[in-house]
Amino acid sequence: MNRTQRIAAAAASALVVGVLAAGCGGSGSDSEGSGGKDVTLRVNLFGQFGYKDLYKKFEADHPGVKIVETAEGDLGKYNTKLSQQIAANAAAGDVVAIEEGQTVNFLQAADKFVNLQDHGYDKLKDAYLPYVANATTSADGKTTIGLGTDVGGLAMCYRRDLFKKAGLPTDREEVAKLWPTWDDFIATGEKFNTGIKNDKIHFIDAATNVYNSILMQGGDETYFDRDNKLVVDSNPAVKNAWNLANKMIEANLTAKVQAFTKEWNAGFKNGSFATIACPAWMTGYIKGQAGDSFTGKWDIATVPGGGGNWGGSWLAVPKSSKHQKEALELIKFLASEEGQMGAFKSEGRLPSLPALYDTPELKDAKNPYFNNAPIGQLFVAGAKNLKPVYLGAKNVPVRDAFENVLRSVESGDRSESKGWPAAVKAAEKAAK
Repeated sequence: MNRTQRIAAAAASALVVGVLAAGCGGSGSDSEGSGGKDVTLRVNLFGQFGYKDLYKKFEADHPGVKIVETAEGDLGKYNTKLSQQIAANAAAGDVVAIEEGQTVNFLQAADKFVNLQDHGYDKLKDAYLPYVANATTSADGKTTIGLGTDVGGLAMCYRRDLFKKAGLPTDREEVAKLWPTWDDFIATGEKFNTGIKNDKIHFIDAATNVYNSILMQGGDETYFDRDNKLVVDSNPAVKNAWNLANKMIEANLTAKVQAFTKEWNAGFKNGSFATIACPAWMTGYIKGQAGDSFTGKWDIATVPGGGGNWGGSWLAVPKSSKHQKEALELIKFLASEEGQMGAFKSEGRLPSLPALYDTPELKDAKNPYFNNAPIGQLFVAGAKNLKPVYLGAKNVPVRDAFENVLRSVESGDRSESKGWPAAVKAAEKAAK
C-alpha cells in the first residue's frame, strides 16, 4: 500500500466514527445513556477478544454506560444458543459476535439485526479488507449486519524445546524451510517422532485442525458452492485436505485431542503436542492455556502451503437490543483502529483494517512469549493475500459432521476407507 492509499484508507477508517455516530443520532462526543439514564450494555462473545481495557475507556467516555461481557468458551454452544436467541428475537444481548463460519447463516436472518447501512456503512466499508466488508452484507447488497473486528491469518506455532530434543532446527526461518508443502510437514513429523523417542509427545494436536487449515487454503469454496449446493464429494479441495489429514493419522503424528476441550487445553501445559496451526488469535489462547512458565518455549514459523485463514469475527447489534444507539457506538469503537489495535495487543487478534498493516506499531510488533517472533510480519503478510472463501449457511453443521467422522478415524474406531463415504453421508444429512 502506497502513501496515498494509506491516507485514503485511514480517512475511510476515521469515517467509521463519524458516520456511525451521526447515523444513530449521536454526536460522536461523550454521552450519557439513553434519556440521561444509566445503561447496561450486554456484550455476548465467544472466546477472548481482549476488550477489557477498551470497555473501561468507552465507559469513561460515556458516563452512565456500563458494559457486561459474557464469553462462551465453546464455539459450537455459542453458535447454537445465539441462533436460537436471534430466531426468538430476544435475549441475545446488545452486541453479539459473529464468527466467520456463521456469517452466511445469520445473513438469512438479516431482518433480526440493525442494518448498518442505515447508519453510514456504505461510506466506510472501503476501510476494511474487501472480503471482510462483504462477508456480512446480503446478496442483494441492501443490508449489512456486522462490523469486522479481526481476521485469522495463519502460521504454524511450534515448541522450540521439543524440536531441540527431537534433533530438529529451532530457528523459525530454518523451521519454515522444513515444510514448504504439507507433504514436507508430514515428513518433518516423522523425523520428530523418530527423534523425540517419547510416545506421549506428538507432532500435532489433532488431525481436524490441520484438515481445516488445508481445506481453507484449497480455493474459494469448501463444502458448498455459491448456489449453496453441497459439493463435498466433488470439490477436490475437500478430498485433498481429507487425504493429507489421514496421512498424518497413519504416520501417528497426532495427539488426538479435540480443540477447545479440557484435554486440548491441558496439552499446552503437559506438552502432548509440538505444533499447532496458528491463526493470529491463537497466540493469545496458547499463552493463556500454557502459562508464563512456557515463555520463550513457543515460536512461530510460516505455515505449509503458503498462507491461509482460520477465523475472523464481526460485531452486530440485534434489533432486540433496547440500547441500539449505545450499542452501535460501542461496536464502532471496538472495530475502529484504536479498538482493533487494543485487541491485537491484548489477545493477538489481527486487525481487519489494512490501513494499520504498514504502521510501525503493527508491522514491527514482536511477541516476547513466542521468542520475540515478528508477529506483525508473519501474520500481516498472510492477511494482505487473504481471499474470500464461501462457506455456506450450513457450513458449521456440515463441518462438525465431517470432523466427527475424521475423529473416528483418528481414534481407530473407523478405517480410512470407510471414513470417506461415512463423512460424505454425514455431510449430506447435516446439510438438510
